[in-house]
Amino acid sequence: MTTRILTGITTTGTPHLGNYAGAIRPAIVASRNADVDSFYFLADYHALIKCDDPLRIQRSRLEIAATWLACGLDVNKATFYRQSDIPEIPELCWLLTCVAGKGLLNRAHAYKASVDRNIELGEDPDAGVTMGLFSYPVLMAADILMFNAHKVPVGRDQIQHVEMARDIAQRFNHLFGQGKELFTLPEAVIEEDVATLPGLDGRKMSKSYDNTIPLFSGAKQMSDAVARIVTDSKLPGEAKDPDSSHLFTLYQAFATPEQQAQFRAELIDGMGWGDAKQRLNDLLNAELGEPREKYQALIERPADLEDILLDGAAKARKIATPFLIQLREAVGLRSFRSVTTSTESSKKKASKRARFVSFRDDDGSFRFRLLDASGEQLLLSKSFTDGKSAGMVNKHLQSGEPLDVREQGNGFAVWLDGESVATSPEFADAGAMKAAVERLREALAPEQA
Repeated sequence: MTTRILTGITTTGTPHLGNYAGAIRPAIVASRNADVDSFYFLADYHALIKCDDPLRIQRSRLEIAATWLACGLDVNKATFYRQSDIPEIPELCWLLTCVAGKGLLNRAHAYKASVDRNIELGEDPDAGVTMGLFSYPVLMAADILMFNAHKVPVGRDQIQHVEMARDIAQRFNHLFGQGKELFTLPEAVIEEDVATLPGLDGRKMSKSYDNTIPLFSGAKQMSDAVARIVTDSKLPGEAKDPDSSHLFTLYQAFATPEQQAQFRAELIDGMGWGDAKQRLNDLLNAELGEPREKYQALIERPADLEDILLDGAAKARKIATPFLIQLREAVGLRSFRSVTTSTESSKKKASKRARFVSFRDDDGSFRFRLLDASGEQLLLSKSFTDGKSAGMVNKHLQSGEPLDVREQGNGFAVWLDGESVATSPEFADAGAMKAAVERLREALAPEQA
């Protein structure tokens, strides 16, 4: 069985070494697996929630697309596209918004954090909160459910959003699936072994801390960044502790086991930090030199990148377009032509068969009425404790099996498995009751081919 995996990349910054080791490299390796169907997309609609600088978003889209391709993503094996090139996604987002509970979205971590921060500052709880931020989980659900992804690799801070996508999918399936699973329920995948690299100052490498090493900034810029990595004050000849060294952690992320062992031994033997940084710089250039050249070539040919992404969007839309048509049909957004055809073809059927009307009593029990073609009530069911039991009796009455009809006072009852399951109204005389029984049998008789 092929597993469909979907990953979104927010387009608000320039990729750095931590992004590469922690997300890009393992994702590209995983995409080469023969039993995996990979979808990677630039989450540029999501970027609008966090950033209102058009030039930054445009540049980030270009840089991130070029990065993934330069690092070896094979667009013949994976589907690579921009979120904003798939118009079916925002339309699906609206369909999902109409079934997503506000209470569910109130619990989203990002929204709650904004509210808590505003309260601490003595401001209105929703100050600065846009509908984009509030409904972010619904758009993420649309990204995932549009392609019925089985697995979604995420960080721990994103697990909740995948769980929300499951909740929304279940609600939609229940309301509109008519017994079918329109949406696959996605599963969050946490990559426990993914590298989290330290930045120049030892904290997690992050744009927020301004401590990143840009991935494809050029050989000189890479060397300058490595030279700024914070180390201890031990001199050449003094033993260094590799396990407390941020520089060694960075080296480990790119070295073979043999290289790691040698580097560790040399640090313990007193290798100077300057030499150690040069060794790291050489290692990084050995792995990233060729991708860096590919990246620069792609950046200089943005029209080629555009063609690649549009091809990816066309590939994605071959799935999204027919699926959205199916979803529109499910919620009732149907062509009048199909409605007219369906109505005309069912007129004969409607005149021959009963019409069942299900409802709930004030006490919460389930019941149904059986009406003839003119709308006259033929049967009223007994009370059922659950809808499933009522539905089973309803289904049995429509099965075409012989009816067990018994007189009861001035009316009649239908019996099933030794008990009365539905009764008729009372009639003025035996003739009216007999005519009603005939109408009941005719209404429930199987259609002739």
